[in-house]
Amino acid sequence: MAILMWTRQLENGLERMDATHREFVEHYNLVADALKGGDRDAFLGAYDAFVAHTEAHFAQENRWMEAVDFPACHRGEHERVLAVLRDIRKRVANGDMFLARRLVEELPMWFDGHTNGMDAALAFHLQSVGYDVETGTFKPKAEGEGCGESSGGCACATLTATPEAAAHG
Repeated sequence: MAILMWTRQLENGLERMDATHREFVEHYNLVADALKGGDRDAFLGAYDAFVAHTEAHFAQENRWMEAVDFPACHRGEHERVLAVLRDIRKRVANGDMFLARRLVEELPMWFDGHTNGMDAALAFHLQSVGYDVETGTFKPKAEGEGCGESSGGCACATLTATPEAAAHG
């Protein structure tokens, strides 16, 4: 059975995101262990906790993306993954473990790609626009920070800048 190990390669330099990803790894490994044990009820308990974590994890990232107007394809992937997780839950409840086994086999590769692709891009963007994930606010830019200007008022550092202001910034 596959096991997912937390490594520095999964870190995106955004502590709140990295902590949530470490929790994802822990929940996944509990699911994989429960599957190995062969007890469907134990599996469902671990799986339900994993799904609840994943829903909260994705909702957190979705709130961040909404706040900074990040591209919707990332949210779309979250929705697709949750749909699969919910479908597998129904199948397992009906005694079909086939897709649960496939999920445990395939999820580590998906998680690595998602974390190092979409989540890395999100973390970079959040940091580059100065969005504080802890407070849900934008950090003020220091004078001249971000655009190579020395006069402050950098339009590219704000999400609400008008095209005219950005052209002059």
